[in-house]
Amino acid sequence: MANYYSDHPEIAFHLDHPLMKRIVDLKERGYADAKDYPDAPVDYEDAIENYKRILDITGDVAANILEPNSESVDLEGPHLENGRMIYASKTFENIEATRKAGLHGVSMPRRYGGLNLPNVTFSMLSEVISAADAGFQNIWSLQSCIDTLYEFGSEEQRQKYIPRVCAGETMSMDLTEPDAGSDLQRVMLKATYDEEAGCWRLNGVKRFITNGDSDIHLVLARSEEGTRDGRGLSMFIYDKRDGGVDVRHIEHKLGIHGSPTCELTYKNAKAELCGSTRLGLIKYVMALMNGARLGIAAQSVGVEQEAYNEGLKYARERAQFGKKIIEFPAVYDMLSRMKAKLDAGRSLLYQTARYVDIYKALEDIQRDTKQLTPEERQELKKYTRLADAFTPLAKGMNSEYANQNAYDAISIHGGSGFIMEYKSQRLFRDARIFSIYEGTTQLQVVAASRYITNGTYLGIIKEMLESEVADDLKALKARVAAMTALYEEVLAEVKAEDNAEKTDYVLRRLYEMTADIIMSLLILDDATRSPELFTKSAQVYVRHAEAECNGHYTFIKNFKAEDLDAYRQ
Repeated sequence: MANYYSDHPEIAFHLDHPLMKRIVDLKERGYADAKDYPDAPVDYEDAIENYKRILDITGDVAANILEPNSESVDLEGPHLENGRMIYASKTFENIEATRKAGLHGVSMPRRYGGLNLPNVTFSMLSEVISAADAGFQNIWSLQSCIDTLYEFGSEEQRQKYIPRVCAGETMSMDLTEPDAGSDLQRVMLKATYDEEAGCWRLNGVKRFITNGDSDIHLVLARSEEGTRDGRGLSMFIYDKRDGGVDVRHIEHKLGIHGSPTCELTYKNAKAELCGSTRLGLIKYVMALMNGARLGIAAQSVGVEQEAYNEGLKYARERAQFGKKIIEFPAVYDMLSRMKAKLDAGRSLLYQTARYVDIYKALEDIQRDTKQLTPEERQELKKYTRLADAFTPLAKGMNSEYANQNAYDAISIHGGSGFIMEYKSQRLFRDARIFSIYEGTTQLQVVAASRYITNGTYLGIIKEMLESEVADDLKALKARVAAMTALYEEVLAEVKAEDNAEKTDYVLRRLYEMTADIIMSLLILDDATRSPELFTKSAQVYVRHAEAECNGHYTFIKNFKAEDLDAYRQ
């Protein structure tokens, strides 16, 4: 029987990373839960085995329920009835299956009914579910909104809402409005305090809200009258049980049909303040978005994997000119690059997730104990910075790779790839949104820009270059070192020229050089630790990265500020 986890040993490989011991020790805090919760691990090895069991269950559900339902969900989609969103019929089956499997509240502490899993494992679960149905992954993974309530809400709110999510209730984050997309400072949904009822009231419209008729919403609203910027925004909790919010419209989309995208009208809806006023955008949405971006990176890797699977399967079966098309260089070239991007992108995803895990666990300890040792404070600072730097790379590059792999899967299928009965067309339609929502790739470049221009990434790359690789990979590592020299050269020249418009214009190319080099070094490390899984991908990916870096170097090196006139429309 198929299993979307165990069929791909490359996923489990990332549970054996050296940082996992630190992550699990921080997350389990001396394994104290073992005395109160029968399913809690007693030591590190027990925790890793527990993660593998949960992943295996998820892989089974994904392969044998979610994937078989995916075509029906794509064709039916959600619909609107009397101001309520109704899921596609098979989506209800999917939700019930994941509830029965205990796959909700996975990141939450056990005292609230959660599984206390680290972000690495949550990302693996997201990848596996996305490979089966990327649209359903949206519905399922939005449970991670509860992390923001857990971090910034009161204990009373934690007790009230977290067990419900752990039991399988759904969530959404209501941020976007008709006039506030990427520029969330323009949010105008109004929040006013009702003195008589002792609660906040929300009025206005939200647009493009994923899973918008969920049970529990986190809502960005303007609480400070007369303000027009982010300092007047706060975060609120809306409970569907209280009423006051209707679905006005469900968008008809190119892809991810099973994931409802709603326009909502708030009419004097009762809400609770989450955290403090004025910090909604400045602090809480940033936390929400970073988590969501890592979720999209995992979603992207799942589709990268499934697109590769579909392309490989078809190439092995399809014969032309007397032989299987997988024997043609043009086809196996595409497949090798798809696999290399998948393995390198996955490595970047899980490296990012590990950084997030360490700083999040330390923050959690600090919240509970009010103190960290000086060494832990330094560790918190280090991994917060690394997570912040790596997140826009993981989201931006993997969302682009998902699009590229889905495109190539169709190319391998030829004319059949354009026919609706083949899955590759759905993967292509689903993937297109990944580089748009939760921050476009262009916005990921902006998020990464300060780490590019201040030399943070260059410092990380040089530190990574100090790591040893297997003897048969040293020639590839030397090529990565040569890429790094080109990167350092053009970066220094761009900074020295000090032309803001030119810097902005070439930033995407510097971003891609940064990611290419970092992913090359990550896949070399993976191939050193597991040559049977990753040596081929390391060979292909470094050559791919080298070609891209050389092209970007040549463009930036020869580009003059006056050349910008040719590009202005």
